[in-house]
Amino acid sequence: MPAWIKKHSAMRHYDQSAEVYDPQYREEQTAKIQAALAHLSLSKNDEVLDAGCGTGILFGYLADEVRSIAGADTSRGLLKEAKRKAKIYSNIGLVLADADSLPFRNQMFDKAFAITLLQNMPNPSRTLNEISLVSKPKATITVTGLRKSFTKQEFSRLLKQTNLKVETLQLDTPMREYVAVCSKKTPLTLNLRPKST
Repeated sequence: MPAWIKKHSAMRHYDQSAEVYDPQYREEQTAKIQAALAHLSLSKNDEVLDAGCGTGILFGYLADEVRSIAGADTSRGLLKEAKRKAKIYSNIGLVLADADSLPFRNQMFDKAFAITLLQNMPNPSRTLNEISLVSKPKATITVTGLRKSFTKQEFSRLLKQTNLKVETLQLDTPMREYVAVCSKKTPLTLNLRPKST
């Protein structure tokens, strides 16, 4: 399946289900977020990326603890819901953007999250490398993988293929997703593309 078809299909699905997303998935998303945050330390100076931010469920957990959050998603419907959550905070910005081509400069974020994102991407390794590029050298990157899309071995292999060092990996949990908290490895020799400032 061509990459754009998979992305367009996911975008259309989330646009149509945006208004019912929170009631349907809040409990599940909260469990993943809490599992990840148990292994993270946040700083008031942290610049945070929420790639595939969806309706912004993560915002309530981070906004008072960090300097700023950039939420990116391709679904206008989900971003509309996220905007409602973000408006009570002064440190959240939202952008309509593809996680494979983020409109941020390289090495910008201290923390990055890719929660419930990878199963919607045609090349998850590319997505993780893009998130790694916009993350600082000592950034912490939290990633989840849907069990029905990845086996344990596939998810572990995906993390190893990218510029990520797994710090904590929760594979055997009652959740529908694996949760990994990672750091960046020694920088890769990549052809870094210029980023907007």
